[in-house]
Amino acid sequence: MNKKLLCIVCLASLFFISCSDSNEDDSEYADYLVARPLIMSKAEFTSSVDILPPQPINESGKVYVYQDYVFINDKSKGVHIIDNGNPQQPVKIAFLEIPGNVDISVKDNFLFADSIMDLIVLDISDINNIEQVNRLEGVLRDGVIFPFEADIVEFGSYDYATEILIGWETVTERRLIEEVQNRNDIFFGDIAVAEASDGGQTGQGGSLARFKIVDEYLYAVDSHMINVFDISDLENPKDLEDVYAGFDIETIFNRGEHLFLGSMRGMYIYDISSPATPTFVSEFRHGTACDPVVVDGDYAYVTLRGGNGCGALESGLFIVDISNIQTPELTISYPMEEPYGLGIRDEKLFVCDGSSGLKVYDKTNVEDLTLLNHFKDIVTFDVIPLESHLIMVGNEILYQYEYLDDKIRLISQIGLN
Repeated sequence: MNKKLLCIVCLASLFFISCSDSNEDDSEYADYLVARPLIMSKAEFTSSVDILPPQPINESGKVYVYQDYVFINDKSKGVHIIDNGNPQQPVKIAFLEIPGNVDISVKDNFLFADSIMDLIVLDISDINNIEQVNRLEGVLRDGVIFPFEADIVEFGSYDYATEILIGWETVTERRLIEEVQNRNDIFFGDIAVAEASDGGQTGQGGSLARFKIVDEYLYAVDSHMINVFDISDLENPKDLEDVYAGFDIETIFNRGEHLFLGSMRGMYIYDISSPATPTFVSEFRHGTACDPVVVDGDYAYVTLRGGNGCGALESGLFIVDISNIQTPELTISYPMEEPYGLGIRDEKLFVCDGSSGLKVYDKTNVEDLTLLNHFKDIVTFDVIPLESHLIMVGNEILYQYEYLDDKIRLISQIGLN
């Protein structure tokens, strides 16, 4: 065999071996969501709130609407502010840097935000000149939420005396399946539930919120407690006695004199006719799962997402009869893929079904929901149905839809990066 022919044979052999090895290697790997801790010095943390020009988003979280502005949480980093005076052409205007932040709520131009264990108060009456007016240190419990949504959690080390954990950064990485399966620090899961209120000019959050303003009180839930604040003096909130609410509390929704708390174990209902001291009314238990909740009329709508650290194997939409608030009962359930936030406007029910897209139902007959729209090929996370139009966030994109008689239509979208 001459040298030229031998060279060709060798190259061909290498090509086929390479392809074979590549295929074998590819089958041994998979994409995983990896979480790593975000660390900051304690000295830097206490003076860390800042107002910056628009920044690329790292990981979009919950969405909140106040007047003509949309606020989108960047998990553990802060809040992006978007001028939405014209929903067809939203404009990014600023970034509120708040380390450890996952929730906000607004009343009469005062924005309340969590920064791990601290409650921050900012005056946003001049959106171009936002000012911090107060910081209540150590008034919130369990400020950093464990990244249940991650497939792999890589615990770092830090100096407890001089540093503080402000959150988790999650990225998708390709890992060897066998190594991942042999690890003992694999977790699956999420966070979830809430809405808006009245009494003064307040904003409206999506179904994944942990903050809720009702009249002159701010309720902030953590994994076990309802943290209660008197905000009659908006610049100077009073930290009232916390109320123990159970285990694995994730979200909060208000209707009238009741709070509806979503947890990994079920839905808890609390009476706030005496607003400073919420009292337990009843609960609806389901299998362990992550669950946002919204309420309309005689029904509570609960999405349960399985296949993660919350424990459930299957995902679905549960509709619970709450006509007797003392004894909530399951009416019917519908299968879903990986539901997150949900919302209601009149007879339309909107469900963010993760990578399965946005689903719009006619809920006139809750025992026979009719699918009106299904926006596929988008990743959906949180949704707010406003009177004029629908706002949704997912996969670092803000979507807006207009209502039609029996459907909805996309009117704009803006990338957050």
